[in-house]
Amino acid sequence: MELSKMSYLYPIMVNMQGRRCLVVGGGQVAERKVHSLLQAGAQITIVSQTFTDYLTHIGSRKEVVLIWQSFDETIMLGESHKAAPYTLIVAATNDALVNRQVYEAASRQGQLVNVVDQPMLSSFIVPSVVRRGKLVMAVSTGGASPSAARKIAQELDTMYGQEYESYLEFLSDVRLIVQAKIEDMKARQLLFKEMLEWDVLARIREGTFESWKDELFTALENESAQSVIMAFGQQA
Repeated sequence: MELSKMSYLYPIMVNMQGRRCLVVGGGQVAERKVHSLLQAGAQITIVSQTFTDYLTHIGSRKEVVLIWQSFDETIMLGESHKAAPYTLIVAATNDALVNRQVYEAASRQGQLVNVVDQPMLSSFIVPSVVRRGKLVMAVSTGGASPSAARKIAQELDTMYGQEYESYLEFLSDVRLIVQAKIEDMKARQLLFKEMLEWDVLARIREGTFESWKDELFTALENESAQSVIMAFGQQA
């Protein structure tokens, strides 16, 4: 379905680890898409008559599969039509006709496709993203203004510094300890809310975080999680 026929885009974070993706195109735009998909752990097949040096290099290292030919719909079916279907398809050529062919072929087979810079010919779009470790902030305007999405993402990049990576790692570690020590879900939730009131970010910025964290984890190992968190909450 074209985006022009959609009234609402469903936001979702997809685990692409080990999932097959098809990228049509071998230029700079395709290179950027491939790089992001590789970071997500996808298994990528790239179709093009020519490739950038980078794509050729990672193809020679078997990090991706390169198919040196023009686009053909049968490629979407995989080798001997027995391979698992592609989870995502990306059309990233500089030929509008080829991009439309990819979109139409994917639509016929009910597969999700993104046509770069043509949201009206896409069943999914890729947002602007800001990453801070486990924190991922995605911004989309539904294809209305990618430039505006990038600008907002840049503002978020300024607002949320690198300290948020350490902060989220800390919250994740404490959460695992609390889950292991406290069975009651409501009690855990109350403690998690209490932890969000701690000014951990200030400690990270000031350089006092590591010693404070070590003290907290030592206490959690030897004492009641509830009493430790409430006590440390008074310090934070």
